[in-house]
Amino acid sequence: MSSKGAAFDAKADAKRGLRVGVVGAGVMGSNHARVLAGLPGVTLVGIVDPLPEHRARATALAGCRAFAELDELFDEGVDAITIAAPTHLHHEIALACITRNIHLLVEKPVASTVEEGQDIVNAARSAGVTLMVGHVERFNPAVAAIKQAISGEDILSIGITRVGPFPPRMSNVGVVIDLAVHDIDLIRWFTESDIVEVQPQLSSAVAEREDIALLQFRTASGVLAHINTNWLTPFKARSVTVATRGKYVMGDLLTRQVTECFGFKPDGSYSMRHLPVGHDEPLRAELIAFLDAVRTGDVPAVSGDEGVASLEIAIRCLEQPAKPAASAARKGPRRIAG
Repeated sequence: MSSKGAAFDAKADAKRGLRVGVVGAGVMGSNHARVLAGLPGVTLVGIVDPLPEHRARATALAGCRAFAELDELFDEGVDAITIAAPTHLHHEIALACITRNIHLLVEKPVASTVEEGQDIVNAARSAGVTLMVGHVERFNPAVAAIKQAISGEDILSIGITRVGPFPPRMSNVGVVIDLAVHDIDLIRWFTESDIVEVQPQLSSAVAEREDIALLQFRTASGVLAHINTNWLTPFKARSVTVATRGKYVMGDLLTRQVTECFGFKPDGSYSMRHLPVGHDEPLRAELIAFLDAVRTGDVPAVSGDEGVASLEIAIRCLEQPAKPAASAARKGPRRIAG
């Protein structure tokens, strides 16, 4: 499809509204459906999932139709689809959608491998369809406030903590793909630079895959960054600190409080202020950004290339096998004394 033809189609979509579907009716996909059902200019056509209990939950939450097979959704006619199915299915589903010229938002990680991710990117580019990757943390208002605060600054270092309890759901990935890939994307976005050096330390304490990861990075622009992530902390914590030559910014991504230290004096004194932070639901902001890109034909907020780049760094972190923790005799999540 030519760029002129794509622009014409985008204008036509904007006039008649967009017919959108969701693939995957787990927790994330059900939330996609809930948000899409409430957006103006959008018709939620339905949600696809092979499990009856998932379909029932999504229907109750979003008030939409539910289908067992992807072809049933295709038969209804859709302009765009969000894919929130298990990662190993992303490649097959995405290519099936792209073949039908359907615009896509694919949840992170974009695919199971870099090769599959690149296949999706190349196919979308050839077909002229919009492809966005669902790195929803970029749309957290606290993250947006941090990004604005460090704009134009000479960034020196970034520290990110993303920890919590062992997830109740069964998963075929460890903390690097499940959690740290969010922050790999944020490091690349904050610095607007590629990650060129990776130094991972991984360990398996209670899970078959890594459940502790201490990751160090250097970007092409010289920024040092680290990520601390695990499934061993009894409570969730999400924090970001950024040091620049002119300021120090601290953000709590859960409470959405962002503080800026600046005006450093030789005597060690400095000024501090709390920055304004919005109240938007990150998923809603993300889906609006995706649909805006579909309507306008503009480059989406998180491109397929960016999604593949973050996946590639995450996989590089995993090239070092996870080692058993010192107290590897534990067979399940640790108990909290009290």
